[in-house]
Amino acid sequence: MPSALPPATRAIIAVNVVAFLLQQYFGNAMVALFALWPLSSTLFQPWQLITYAFLHASLAHIFFNMFALFMFGRALEYFWGSRRFTVFYLACVIAAAATQLLTASLSGSMEATLGASGGVFGLLLAFAMYFPRQRITLLFPPIPMPAWLFVTLYGVLELVLGVTNTQAGVAHFAHLGGMLGGALVILYWRARRVPRS
Repeated sequence: MPSALPPATRAIIAVNVVAFLLQQYFGNAMVALFALWPLSSTLFQPWQLITYAFLHASLAHIFFNMFALFMFGRALEYFWGSRRFTVFYLACVIAAAATQLLTASLSGSMEATLGASGGVFGLLLAFAMYFPRQRITLLFPPIPMPAWLFVTLYGVLELVLGVTNTQAGVAHFAHLGGMLGGALVILYWRARRVPRS
């Protein structure tokens, strides 16, 4: 796997870091304007379907998201190219946002959503689909497993946590929405592929 960071992955990480630094300065004003608010909120704006993914709640939040983007994004960008990678990532971000808006409407939640996790979960799914046997080692505990198993278990865990409403403050269904959006994009690309003669 190449060690250099390709341009789109590097740019997405850079924008996230700059946005996080701006959050530290402007505080709640950034969240009010750019986080994803429920459709019933007076704070909702259409651009939030994308901008929410560049804001983060804490240093740990942005660190783990950017670490995952670094680990999985670069492999996919080298595999796809920068343009296709960027389209895929943003599609996952929007799919995660749409899922979160639906979930918030059904639950009556008025909380804002922020973070790159929806896009990152889409990348996780794509990595498992294109590199299923690639070994991934967890940080806690350090257990190596193939990518397909890691992502499957992670997806099931997110579903269980979402359905049981465990771990309040985490948008589990947005994560699943990012994975679903990623799967639909990949299926669409595969359906459009012209068979070789």
